[in-house]
Amino acid sequence: MINFSADYTYLNDIEELGYTVIPNAINEELIIDLMADCYRINPQFSLAGIGRLNNLQIDDTIRKDKTFWFDGTSQAQLTYQATMESIRTTLNRTFFMGLFDYECHYAKYTEGDFYKKHVDAFKGRSNRVFTSVLYLNTPAQGGELVVYKTKSKEIEIIIKPRAGTLVLFESERFVHEVLPAIDNRYSIAGWFRKNASISGIIDPPR
Repeated sequence: MINFSADYTYLNDIEELGYTVIPNAINEELIIDLMADCYRINPQFSLAGIGRLNNLQIDDTIRKDKTFWFDGTSQAQLTYQATMESIRTTLNRTFFMGLFDYECHYAKYTEGDFYKKHVDAFKGRSNRVFTSVLYLNTPAQGGELVVYKTKSKEIEIIIKPRAGTLVLFESERFVHEVLPAIDNRYSIAGWFRKNASISGIIDPPR
């Protein structure tokens, strides 16, 4: 498992590029346990929506993946969340970001599933600061993550899903998409958040 705080390459990437790609970030045993957890809750995956809370909509012309939000009912989930908590602490210590918490869900893409171009946070309208994607399997074909250059239609990077690879990028900065899956693709999508509370009411997740 990557010692995020000790490997300055990835922190430098974040500072200079706004994103980083970390191969073999999570050990194989935890990846196996997370995949087993996906199979355990497989019937509970539901079609992903667009937006949050009262604005949540289902639109399969924009995205067709299925998701399951972490509910803390397995040791694999708890171990992964502890790992991301360590990364949150490192990001705060390094960049003085004031990241408040982390939310995440499993994402399942089956043949033909996609997620068209989008951003995970709109400037001044979201508390999501950093997006994370952890790949849980290595499909032979399809399901690539395409990240675009800032304010451009040019491609910054194309990332092929590989089990154990962790991707982090600035949520407001990068338009991105997931190309149509051919083989099944499992991942965990998550967000490090700031507390954008009003009058003491904590800004809700999801």
